[in-house]
Amino acid sequence: MWHGPGSFGFSHLAACPLLKRSSRPKNSWVFFSDASGDGVIQVNLGGLSFAEAASGSGRGTRMSMNQNHLLADQLRADPRVQQAEQLLLAALADAQAAMEGPKPARDQLQAGFQQLLGRLEVARGGATYFPYLSSGLGSGPWVELADGSVKLDFIAGIGVHGLGHSHPRLLQAGLQAALEDTVMQGNLQQHRSSLLMCERLVSLATAQGGGLAHCLLTTSGAMANENALKIAFHNRAPADRVLALDNCFAGRSIAMAQLTDRPQYRTGVPTALAVDYLPPEDPDHSPESQTRSLASLDKLLRRHPGKYAALWLELVAGEGGYYPGSTEYFMKLITRAKQDDVLIIFDEVQTFGRLSEPFAFQHFGLSEFADIVTVGKITQLCATLYRQELRPKGPLLSQTFTAASSSIAAALVVLDELEQAGCFGAGGQNMQRHEYFAGRLHELSKKHPGKLSGPYGCGMMVAFTPGDGSAEAANALVHALFEAGLMSFVAGGNPSRVRFLPPPAVTTKQHVDVAIEMMDGVLQKLDSERFPH
Repeated sequence: MWHGPGSFGFSHLAACPLLKRSSRPKNSWVFFSDASGDGVIQVNLGGLSFAEAASGSGRGTRMSMNQNHLLADQLRADPRVQQAEQLLLAALADAQAAMEGPKPARDQLQAGFQQLLGRLEVARGGATYFPYLSSGLGSGPWVELADGSVKLDFIAGIGVHGLGHSHPRLLQAGLQAALEDTVMQGNLQQHRSSLLMCERLVSLATAQGGGLAHCLLTTSGAMANENALKIAFHNRAPADRVLALDNCFAGRSIAMAQLTDRPQYRTGVPTALAVDYLPPEDPDHSPESQTRSLASLDKLLRRHPGKYAALWLELVAGEGGYYPGSTEYFMKLITRAKQDDVLIIFDEVQTFGRLSEPFAFQHFGLSEFADIVTVGKITQLCATLYRQELRPKGPLLSQTFTAASSSIAAALVVLDELEQAGCFGAGGQNMQRHEYFAGRLHELSKKHPGKLSGPYGCGMMVAFTPGDGSAEAANALVHALFEAGLMSFVAGGNPSRVRFLPPPAVTTKQHVDVAIEMMDGVLQKLDSERFPH
């Protein structure tokens, strides 16, 4: 393993922010490993270009190489590769410099843009939720669309783009991944970066104790959740039922559609899984709601003794409307479930990286109870983590693809950037920005009574109830905000809510102020509490 200032993974440029032209910060290091993973090439660039360092010109240059270094690492160290990277970073910086603030669509691009949207609707068999086709360029939370407009992206692919758009370190990661011998990594062909990612997630997951020992990478949240259920059922056979909270969302595969509390997602789909739902704690965390939920759990466990393999928990209701539970509530459910030897699964596909700690179960102080955990979205790939004692006894966990080489490289960068941006901790940026955003929303609610109300979510998962809380009101406001240049999305039902998932590592209070200004302008034009006419 390699260590050094700012190092974040093999074959990546360490301690390297957005670089100006061919310059590089002093004491910047490039790390490579040999075939065993023990020998290391360390190059102190000392402010020189890589070509100068590689040729040995200039004083203070130091290079030590293990004789067993790999051809692949020689390729990454090739001065031509490094020069190409620097040129692309400089070109990206120049393009981003012109992207400041929201911009309307350009008239001359509208016809072609609408034609592209029409073709996309035909190709995919249905219209997109937004008239959104990216140009392929952005800067932080700003993104340029193919009609020339620039939007403030506060939904980020439903929580996927934690570094926003066109982050320079993601450009570097993509370029390094392009040097890999295959686009995809999988069951038979893992690269060194797969090992690093698995170890990194396990290390993060066990930082506060707990027994998560293994990590399986995969390409989607639904597949990570499928693997979680397979592990649970395999270990607790013949148990064949699952407990979950009302309004949970786990994906749209056949099994996950059974677990997801959305009847419309199961239309025409055969029943593949027995799921029983519990009423969640209410937004006020009232003792009455906790008692009601616990009584429901107890009744179900007594009704189906030995039949439940797992209790499935989203610690902050994602699609359910961004309502965080309380540690007290979760402890009550977990304690009762454990009395019947029920496994605890934490679904963190949406919450990971957005609260005071990397994992929501850490935020709520529940590390010791995590049996199986799933992550995704912001990590650029998905994964299932599980305890040693749950390791399957047969070939249960196998798949052709685990993730793209570029996704794995990007994932390592994302984890680094979230930490380096100070996102975590009780007083970290995630919680600070939440307090600021929630406070600004509260100001808006007083300025526009009846048009929006809280609660406002948790961490970098922010939501409010629009108007009368109808689905029509939520969708109308989301589309009006999009037209004004602010991207959000809907969540929940009864009431429906408008939600934001700003990219944690790059969002600032200034970005929040711009979002509030846009919302203010849109709300002023709405002359009814419900919004639709």
